[in-house]
Amino acid sequence: MNRQAQAAVLFLLGAALLHAGFTDLYLRYVKAGLRPMLLASGVVLVAAAVATVWYEWRAKKGEQGEQGQCGDQGEQGEGGGHAHREPRVSWLLVLPLLALILVAPPALGSYSALRTGTALQQPYGYAALPADGPLRLSLVDYAGRAAYDHGRSLGDRQVKVTGFVALDGTGTPYLVRMALNCCAADAQPVKVGLTGRIPPVLQPDAWLEVTGTYTAKRTRDAVNGGPIPYIEVSGAVPVKAPKDPYDETWNN
Repeated sequence: MNRQAQAAVLFLLGAALLHAGFTDLYLRYVKAGLRPMLLASGVVLVAAAVATVWYEWRAKKGEQGEQGQCGDQGEQGEGGGHAHREPRVSWLLVLPLLALILVAPPALGSYSALRTGTALQQPYGYAALPADGPLRLSLVDYAGRAAYDHGRSLGDRQVKVTGFVALDGTGTPYLVRMALNCCAADAQPVKVGLTGRIPPVLQPDAWLEVTGTYTAKRTRDAVNGGPIPYIEVSGAVPVKAPKDPYDETWNN
């Protein structure tokens, strides 16, 4: 690619990053806390593209000035050579950028969750809970309290958690959230088994808000042997997928 083409690719890449950062599209790729870095990267790339075009323009202007002073004699001395054209196939590099702008990839779902072991880890501590009323917890928070605190901080209080449905090969239902350390490439599932008043029809990847209470029932993940706690379901309602499909409390 020549300098102008390189500048165009840099500009498109920077614009794609800015588009993703100023919308919710970036949440399909990286965790929410990386948004400032994503926007900064977009600004740097756009600035680099503008600078490339500017310096290329300055260089050509200088060459034209020198050619005007040398006249035709200088042109004949070059032997009338032809400039090499860059292969047009190099413009295919732009296609991934257009895909980033125009196509929002789906968030990882049940297919990935069932083929990856649970990433649940013992937390360093547990935040204080409200003294009364139902508890609205992230799925990771509930799973950590149920698996490692044995429900002591939960007791028999009503809990609400949200996640998407995954059904294993035997039809056992789980509520899942994919947790990120950095980006979607390292996403790992945290799973909670469902028992009690489970809806009779469950669709994989459908999002549910589950109401229930702690139960001591648990199992081991078939993939890595990690703990999978359960929740005693008293009710479940379908909900829309959240703006951020990945669990926002992971690794905080």
